[in-house]
Amino acid sequence: MRIKKAIILNTLLTASVFGLAITGVSYYQNDVSEFVDVTLDSKVLEESRKVFIRLPNNYDKTKAYPLFIKTDGNFNLANWDKALKALNPESILNEAILVAIPNQFFTDTRNRDLVPPYARKDVNINPRPNNETSPELFGKADLFLAFIEQELLPYIAANYKLTSQRGLIGFSAGGSFTLYTLHSKPQLFNAYFVFSPAAWYDDMTVTKRFDAFLKTNINCIKQPTFLYITVGGAEHSLMLGAYNNLVTSLAKHPNDWLKWGSTINSNAEHNQNPALSVDKALLNYTGS
Repeated sequence: MRIKKAIILNTLLTASVFGLAITGVSYYQNDVSEFVDVTLDSKVLEESRKVFIRLPNNYDKTKAYPLFIKTDGNFNLANWDKALKALNPESILNEAILVAIPNQFFTDTRNRDLVPPYARKDVNINPRPNNETSPELFGKADLFLAFIEQELLPYIAANYKLTSQRGLIGFSAGGSFTLYTLHSKPQLFNAYFVFSPAAWYDDMTVTKRFDAFLKTNINCIKQPTFLYITVGGAEHSLMLGAYNNLVTSLAKHPNDWLKWGSTINSNAEHNQNPALSVDKALLNYTGS
């Protein structure tokens, strides 16, 4: 009996150690970076949020730098770091500061933060029934955007010298958030990078809102703005359909203030597309 108990205890101990190891790896992948880690106590979100601040080589606190804000924290962060370093030294973006916001660890906040409030939280492909009005079903991208505008950007501006160049980066749900930011706060950033946007939410409501924004704001925005959208050629038909709708809207409603580009990365699947998009996005932006 003692032997059986010892075996059971050893098995439980091994499982616990294994579980802790997996948790540790997950924590490192999501909540730790090789860059500067800062935790902000957000009154808007009523929680603490960590951000990773990637400073350029030979950072000089007396110089002003372009700024990029990136959703989804560590995801694709190394590719952005590599791509920025590889830019021509004379490029205005060669020494950009990159601030990445990881999703909350141990909690499911990604859909809450990145899905627009007019779209479903559970990103169901069907339209939202009219009788579903519970706030839990809706994304709260408006609050996350308020956190960026009212708390994160002022913190960065207070601690680092910045140029007027500001970009926002998003993939999938983050791409939907980036489009939401563009049509709700178009002058908050002057560059928007949208990779595989999940703009098909709630019967393509994100693409419809974006189309309406372009239609009603022709030449009304005074700040020159750049938008770059990509999708993988092997992605789900809904993702490709949303991409096609967005590009059609951009072509149908040309705006003097908005320069844009788009790319379909042949044979790329959803999670492969961002890594293939970074270099193209930066080269198109610097050449715009």
